[in-house]
Amino acid sequence: MIRRLLLVLALVLPAAAGAQEAQPRSWDQLSAQEQKVLNRFRDQWNSLPAERQQRLLQGAHRWQQMTPQERDQARDRFARWQKMTPEERARARERYERFRNLSPDEQARVRAAYDRFRNLPPERRRALRERWQEMTPEERERARERFRSMAPEERARASGRGADRNGSPSDP
Repeated sequence: MIRRLLLVLALVLPAAAGAQEAQPRSWDQLSAQEQKVLNRFRDQWNSLPAERQQRLLQGAHRWQQMTPQERDQARDRFARWQKMTPEERARARERYERFRNLSPDEQARVRAAYDRFRNLPPERRRALRERWQEMTPEERERARERFRSMAPEERARASGRGADRNGSPSDP
């Protein structure tokens, strides 16, 4: 009996909490700060679904916490997103979802590799991109597997020097 009660509560309480969060708010109920950040939605705010209002409010709160540099970066990312085709956006969403499904250690490794890549000279990054694009899907997968099996110091060396078509470290 207690087990059933706990099961029912476990199912009902999150739904009730979600329902409370998703209550629509009129424009007049928003704080002055929220209205300032969300001003472009003013005319349509009261007709937006509660879930959309909630997402916009969360974004507004994140925006208010950002430094000017972080805001500039967010604007740049948004501009790049707007220029993407629907197919590119779908691929970006898939990559993001795959990243989110990685363990925290794997996410940290991906971030570190990306940081190393970003710190390479532009011509080196271009050469590595071109080499990657020339690889077949099978060659790319072999390169990924080799990279995953390397020790961290080997990964750092391989990232800095690149890899040949078989995924082995090489100079360009």
